[in-house]
Amino acid sequence: MSITRRTIIAAACLAVAGPAFAQGEYPGSRVVTIVVPFAAGGTTDMLGRILADRLGARLGGRFIVENRAGAGGNTGVAAVARAPADGYTLTMGTVSTHAINPAVYSRLPFDHVKDFAPISQVASAPNILMVNVDLPAKSVPELIDLLKKNPGKYSFGSSGAGTSTHMAAEMFKVATGTDMAHVPYRSSGQVTQDLLSGQIQVSFDNITIAWPHVQEGKIRALATATPKRLEVAKDLPALAEFIPGYDASSWHGFFAPAGVPKEIVAKLSAETQAIMKEPAVIEQLRKLGVDPVGSSQDAFAAHIAAETTRWAEVAQKANVKIE
Repeated sequence: MSITRRTIIAAACLAVAGPAFAQGEYPGSRVVTIVVPFAAGGTTDMLGRILADRLGARLGGRFIVENRAGAGGNTGVAAVARAPADGYTLTMGTVSTHAINPAVYSRLPFDHVKDFAPISQVASAPNILMVNVDLPAKSVPELIDLLKKNPGKYSFGSSGAGTSTHMAAEMFKVATGTDMAHVPYRSSGQVTQDLLSGQIQVSFDNITIAWPHVQEGKIRALATATPKRLEVAKDLPALAEFIPGYDASSWHGFFAPAGVPKEIVAKLSAETQAIMKEPAVIEQLRKLGVDPVGSSQDAFAAHIAAETTRWAEVAQKANVKIE
């Protein structure tokens, strides 16, 4: 084989390997888009923007956030599953998109395991149980009693069918033998507005969104949807104190489409883990009530598998199925 021919073949292999290597060190001069599959302003969006900012600073490239909300997060995540596997389109997934939705949707436009490469679990954000201030229930036992005496009369809102905020309420209903009507919204912001106005009476939501309203006395928090009390809200009981074993925490993770070169995924994972250890980031997240995680690829994959099994059991008991 001549040197010229070898050179041509090597060049062809570089082209097949993808733009990341053909154009030099990743990310190079190209823009990297992080798709957030929910509306702007929510916890997933906040985390996506923190990652975009810090990854850009650390890797010397430009990372931007694109919000593509719809279908409980499925719309944005599906778009990333179909994106070129070159490392320039990534997504922020959640317990909803990568553990709950596979259990509750009859058909999904993606396979939450086969179509993605887990990069890192970014953070864990506790949900809290809240009610409108005019609702005559000032504790969890009082709420349970009120709901049992008025089955179907009251409604709860969520940021979409199949989201963690929806399933937290379904888990609550199953555990307490109560009934409430579900009102799905497109974003947590809309849920909060209708809870404030009394259009809905109950909701579970990430503490990052709800806590400021609770502190101002505009919304009444009854409990955290966690196994134990939170450092940022020590006076607020955990639902597990009333419902043994109850845990409906929300988590957020970073994903690439399957097939992205392993070197790129490994680099993104290492950088994400490092970002979640930065003191300024830790302080920023904890002020919001969010716990930074920054797990390895393998640890994140194992977490997804365990959560998929757990939420499938909840969906079956609550008889939740979305066509």
